[in-house]
Amino acid sequence: MKEDLLHYIWKYKKYPNTRLKTTSGSAVLIKAVGMHNQLSGSDFFNASLEIDGQIWAGNVEIHLKSSDWYAHNHEKDTSYNNVILHVVWEDDVSVFRADGSEIPTLELKNFISDELLVNYKKLFHGAKDRTINCQSDIKIISDFTFNNWMERLYFERLEHKSQVISELLETSKNDWEKVLFILLFKNFGSKINGNHFFEIAKSLDFSIVRKLYNKPLELEGLLFGLTGLLSNVNELDPYQKKLKTAFDFLVHKHELTGDVFGKAEFFKLRPSNFPTIRLSQFAALYASNNNLFQDLMHLEGRDLSALFNCKASSYWDTHFTFGKTSGKRAKTISKKFIDLLVINTIMPLKFCYQKHNGIPLTDSFTQDIEHIAKEDNAIIQRFLDLDVTVESAKDTQALLELYHNYCSTNKCLQCAVGTALLNLKH
Repeated sequence: MKEDLLHYIWKYKKYPNTRLKTTSGSAVLIKAVGMHNQLSGSDFFNASLEIDGQIWAGNVEIHLKSSDWYAHNHEKDTSYNNVILHVVWEDDVSVFRADGSEIPTLELKNFISDELLVNYKKLFHGAKDRTINCQSDIKIISDFTFNNWMERLYFERLEHKSQVISELLETSKNDWEKVLFILLFKNFGSKINGNHFFEIAKSLDFSIVRKLYNKPLELEGLLFGLTGLLSNVNELDPYQKKLKTAFDFLVHKHELTGDVFGKAEFFKLRPSNFPTIRLSQFAALYASNNNLFQDLMHLEGRDLSALFNCKASSYWDTHFTFGKTSGKRAKTISKKFIDLLVINTIMPLKFCYQKHNGIPLTDSFTQDIEHIAKEDNAIIQRFLDLDVTVESAKDTQALLELYHNYCSTNKCLQCAVGTALLNLKH
């Protein structure tokens, strides 16, 4: 028995409310279970009960054993004086308030069905040996339940991503253009350089970027310089020298501190994802569009992706790094990379923007991500191996939310799949 199951039982009234009695024999009628509290303090606030005909309003505390009250030092905390019912699995000791009055105790173990306990044990038995607790039973969940849960999970993921956006908006005084710049720059850095680029973009005065619209060489020089890629200039490479000259000029003009963030990494990256290529593509994107944020917020589908149809400067047609030539090929942004930008940057930002401005979400909002192919990674493959239907990036984003915030943290009793299995009739 674990406390989270007792919370679930209490919250969803998985007990016969008509014949409950306290351990002292008083009849209990639950009128309102209260608001589940995930923070410090009593487990449920503002509950309403009837005990032997008298109405009580207050908080409910839940423990495995009554003695846990003292193990957790609640008797020393005055905030627990307004507890009106102590709900436990096993009552092993009486509990008293500061004024000496005994807190009524409801012992649950005699009121819970064996079926629910069997389902709970099956869900968690051997959990340490599984990647996903419900992996043997997830396919028996109805499509209706699972699809509704997936829909909710996708928006939960957007809400979680919105937390970073909200923090950036606060520090930038609601400068949406700057927030877009920061998020895009981070994602152009991918996993290897993402955090590095994120810190650079946050600290950079965005007014400088605004002044470099239609100046790709200067913007490229700024970005290459700030990421440490101009620290050792090859005098025989004219293009690198031009970038360094542009960077030095901007450092002097805007009193920047160059090269303070360390150097962008190449290790473990494929050439097409080298920071040199990504920075040049990013500079081309921003130098060619001075209305990028508004365009991204109002365009949909293919038009949305078309905004990223840009390429690195011509120097990079024959290079992946400075000074070393390669076969000629234009370094355009691939569709797969554009999809990642839409998934990880544009959709969360668009969600935040519409919510911030009171714009209702329409079907077209989710259609944008439903038209993007499913992501391919180890976590998604685990669900595919369980025959879970995955059709688009919306599904993969929902499954990533499910795995990271429910499966891997054993929050099965807060998951629609877990609770459906818990209430399964045999």
